[in-house]
Amino acid sequence: MDGKPRRRTRERILETALRLFNDFGEPNVTTTVIADEMDISPGNLYYHFNNKDEIVNALFADYEREIGTLLGAPEQRPHEVEDIWFFLHLLFETIWKYRFLYRDINDLLTRNRLVETHFRRILAQKHETGTTICRGLAASGLLAATPAQIPVLVTNMTLVATFWLSYEHARNPRGAPDIGHGIYQVMSLAAPYLQGEARRLLEKLSTAYLDTP
Repeated sequence: MDGKPRRRTRERILETALRLFNDFGEPNVTTTVIADEMDISPGNLYYHFNNKDEIVNALFADYEREIGTLLGAPEQRPHEVEDIWFFLHLLFETIWKYRFLYRDINDLLTRNRLVETHFRRILAQKHETGTTICRGLAASGLLAATPAQIPVLVTNMTLVATFWLSYEHARNPRGAPDIGHGIYQVMSLAAPYLQGEARRLLEKLSTAYLDTP
């Protein structure tokens, strides 16, 4: 009986912290602010988390689990342009859900060892998944990129997917970006290499985003 309320309080702390970190930036939110927002005592919060880094680490673990499932096993990775578009939607939605990790990443990397080592691992996994997708498209004749061009293409796609949110935040700090624009930016990198029906499908899917600067 006692364990159930404690777990619920822990979940509420994480939910509140995630919302505050996303809205105001992780460096600007203290454990006192989180406790005040929840209308609980700091002691109650410290019962579940000894400090803010433990909260960050717990949120990062949730993020790592979600994005790891998305990047998935090779047989679950998309091999058609329409599937890739949907895959990128899910990827950007996950990034948006945990956007403080991306906006505050430089600060987190300098002081949080878990984020430093695991975020690097996630970047490598993104690159590996992108490489698998591009090689699959090339093998099926849908992508006219050479083996030497694919690593460069994948690096650029990973770069845009990872830091597009920070770019949009710098352009409009008080507005919510359109995730579709980020997806279009990533897919447009592959556009020059796409062939035939894959190229036409991309043009059809991206019609709504052609006015993206």
